[in-house]
Amino acid sequence: MAEKRIIAIGGGELKSRETLGIEEYIAGEAKKAAGVRRACGLFIPTASHDCMPYYNTFHKVYTGLFDIKTDVALTVGREINIDKMRDKFDKADFIYVGGGNTVFMLEQWRKSGITPLIREAYERGKIICGLSAGAICWFEKMYSDSVVEDEYSLYDGLGWIKVVVSPHYDDRKEFDEIVVKNRYRAYGIENYAALEIIDGEPNRSISCGGSVYYLDGSGGNLFRKKI
Repeated sequence: MAEKRIIAIGGGELKSRETLGIEEYIAGEAKKAAGVRRACGLFIPTASHDCMPYYNTFHKVYTGLFDIKTDVALTVGREINIDKMRDKFDKADFIYVGGGNTVFMLEQWRKSGITPLIREAYERGKIICGLSAGAICWFEKMYSDSVVEDEYSLYDGLGWIKVVVSPHYDDRKEFDEIVVKNRYRAYGIENYAALEIIDGEPNRSISCGGSVYYLDGSGGNLFRKKI
């Protein structure tokens, strides 16, 4: 059975190279997966409403710095040819989901029909990566201001990872209170940090200056452990 892997990046600007050490790790793992082939990364910018400058930045980093071929999956405001889209997923060694509006993104994936393609890629062992919105969508519940800017709440994610999560955790310490109040088990992923999850379990954190924490409020008090 293929190893199912997610690399969730809490935040940081790809354009400013703020997460470059994490991107380098992803690129290295993609090259291992590709073997003798040139590795390929598929970028999904749905959360930013298919912002092409965002994809161009991804391309400049992964092709310009790491010699990885890139492609983009566009879903917003267009008809989707599922067969052509599936071909993009088949050719990719890793899938990278960009930041933006998480709630909009998940709804757009549902409407366009690409959620099963992402799930199939995950089940087949392709590396699933994402930053901010692209980091938290895989979890059972996500702490986000996607619906109203600067008004944070919990929203349902895809539920592949059965815990609660907050990105940008260093800027959202009120998340601790939510964890305790609801007796959740959760992850807090800071900016410039990533959590690698293998088969649903935390494997390691990767840092460009930030940290990742496991939070447990199930006993009515907060237990916090750095991963």
